[in-house]
Amino acid sequence: MSLDPDDPRPPYVQVASALRAAILTRTYQPGDRLPSGAELGRQYGVARMTVQQALRILREEGLVSSRQGSGVFVRERTERPIGLRPHIERAFEAEHISIDFAGFSGETLHGVLQEPLDKIRVGRLTPQSLKIRMLLPDTRNPMPLPCKVDGLEDSPAFRARADGIMRRHTQAIMDSVRELASFGLVPDASAEVRLHPTAPLFKLYVLNNSEIFFGFYPVREHVVPLEGEDTPIYDLMGKDATMFQHAADADEESTGSQYVKQSRVWFESMWTTVSREFKP
Repeated sequence: MSLDPDDPRPPYVQVASALRAAILTRTYQPGDRLPSGAELGRQYGVARMTVQQALRILREEGLVSSRQGSGVFVRERTERPIGLRPHIERAFEAEHISIDFAGFSGETLHGVLQEPLDKIRVGRLTPQSLKIRMLLPDTRNPMPLPCKVDGLEDSPAFRARADGIMRRHTQAIMDSVRELASFGLVPDASAEVRLHPTAPLFKLYVLNNSEIFFGFYPVREHVVPLEGEDTPIYDLMGKDATMFQHAADADEESTGSQYVKQSRVWFESMWTTVSREFKP
């Protein structure tokens, strides 16, 4: 279990990554006590302070909790807020990668994909397939949300602005994935976008058909400059959405397995019925 000497990441980040993988793959089950700091130090060949730094990362991600005098324990991972980025990065370590996203613009997805896509470009990750699907609202048509504060009216100018943001981020994702395919870095790679006619009130990620991350969009007022005028808008605040994780396990009737199953059913139903192919 020694660390990779060619990995440029600091040792404490490598240890955190290894422990995170063990937790997400349920090598350590919810409620399990992790080995002591001294034991982990011996396992990974690092100082105890390095282990403590790694555990601090996992505590901040909500994966473990410390109990005074008892040790560090794996937290129950359902119905609690969680950071998305490390789980996206973990999903990219699989041989066959699939990411289904439903939300408002794809801006957050674009941000969290940059590092794992870069790892594929430099050869640190070598998946055999990569499939990304994005299910987004068609902002060219009137929508109940976002809307103007004054009279809750639709704002064509704001929709045009939102359409530009969506196009910028989704096009960047599609271009990056197509580049990987054209260079032969991923034998089977695709990125698709479909648009639907409803206003999204939540965001959903389905990773490798085995984990889902779900969060509601808070609706908040803020002022946006539109057509030379400051306009109060009720907007869907994606960056303020608290994400919750559910993971499938061997028990098909468990809460996590059911959340993943029904999320996949919902996504497929939207993808194959009311949505239409996005044409840049």
